[in-house]
Amino acid sequence: MKWDTANSMNLSETRSSASTDNIVLRTVRDTIARYEMFAPGDKVLIGVSGGPDSVALTHILKTIAAEYDIRLAIAHLNHGLRGLESDRDAEFVDALAGKLRLPFYLEKRDVRAFQRQRRLSPEEAARRIRYEFYKAVAIQNGFDKIALGHHRDDNAELILMNLLRGSGPLGLSGIAPVRNGRIIRPLIHLKRTEILDYISARGLAYVTDSSNTDPAYRRNQIRQHLIPMLKEAYNPGIVDSLNRLGELVRAEDRWMDQALEPIFRKCVWLDTNAQISLALAALRDLDVAAARRIIRKAVLGVKQDLRSITFRHVDSVLKLAQQGQRCGSLNLPGGLLVVREAETLTIKKERRGSRTEQDEYRYTVAGPGTTPIPEAGAAIRLVDIGCDDVPDFRQLGKTRALFDRDSLHFPLIIRNFRPGDRFSPLGVSGTQKLKKFFINNKVPPSQRKVCPLLLSAEKIVWVAGHRIDNSAKIGPHTKRVLMGELLLA
Repeated sequence: MKWDTANSMNLSETRSSASTDNIVLRTVRDTIARYEMFAPGDKVLIGVSGGPDSVALTHILKTIAAEYDIRLAIAHLNHGLRGLESDRDAEFVDALAGKLRLPFYLEKRDVRAFQRQRRLSPEEAARRIRYEFYKAVAIQNGFDKIALGHHRDDNAELILMNLLRGSGPLGLSGIAPVRNGRIIRPLIHLKRTEILDYISARGLAYVTDSSNTDPAYRRNQIRQHLIPMLKEAYNPGIVDSLNRLGELVRAEDRWMDQALEPIFRKCVWLDTNAQISLALAALRDLDVAAARRIIRKAVLGVKQDLRSITFRHVDSVLKLAQQGQRCGSLNLPGGLLVVREAETLTIKKERRGSRTEQDEYRYTVAGPGTTPIPEAGAAIRLVDIGCDDVPDFRQLGKTRALFDRDSLHFPLIIRNFRPGDRFSPLGVSGTQKLKKFFINNKVPPSQRKVCPLLLSAEKIVWVAGHRIDNSAKIGPHTKRVLMGELLLA
């Protein structure tokens, strides 16, 4: 089997090799220090395709591993998209891991089936599976970091491609040197030519991916035609200019997100793993640029990424929030559903089929304390207080309630709405269907499903965040008081 390798070197080439090593290693060390990529004792999983970038990354990290007290391993995903060529790549990486005496993790996946199932492009399907594979290996084997071989030219190409698509700040920020504190890119400040010089000077073998020259792919068109044309006709330093743009936008985007965090929290009514609900009154008070960022942040919180989410999508959500109609919905890429209900905008993962038991939750409360309710993105805290410590009713707000302790019988139950639920709202004679209570108080349907109910002896005594039952109210003869508080995430 034949792999690309460098020719033998003479004395002058040896000196050149030492100079290349110094430049490359110095740049990588500076990058690691600047972004604090490693901590002593880190286990680092290197994603290796077998191409020059990942091969160079592997040899560089092997060279400097002792300096940072890190342990290395190699992972390779055989996506099978190029038939025998893909198998050749896997064999090469296996041999590389053996030569360097590094642990090796290999998996073969049917990317085309995944592509058809998810209706993705081959590149996007391969990218998703590859990152899922790296993440799974890292979690299962205790790796702290995942190192990838992206470099300066990759970043410039992505920024330019996103610019042509009409991307916003996120796309123009390019490839992050560190993402989520786990994915690191130590070569991100190296040029492609510097990596190839390093490979050549050391006589390192690598494999060539034939798809990297296929003009059918937009990225290859940008690499092979657009950037060379821009260099020749407009700006010889276009790659440096694009990288500088990405760095500036990334820093400003990060700062704006941090500045908006407290505003985002004020807009959020409900935040769970599956959905985020925004209060439209708070959203309307914002400048349109801030409102777009709040929506984008909410989408990110549910979807976990913003791939395929464009300015047009964000603007459509904003229009839904601002329209005169009190109800409406729209779909977003990645299986997201956005629902407008009265004064609430909910972004959630679209669910198919009818309601199941998995929609329901029920928790037993043995005594005072805090009970987390992940389905509602909330918790309920119950505290015994003395009669002399009862706060002014006007200061309770909607999230706190007071109960006659002796009217309750532990263990209590916390659950969500069931068809046919009734209670006697404080201040109202007789009982009322909970559904009617929700309608009268303009509680959106999506919030009704997760609203926590506190029950004593199977009787609803508190619709948390709304009203207690008449049977549990405190009065002149109350001897003990229990205070309940709804804690929102």
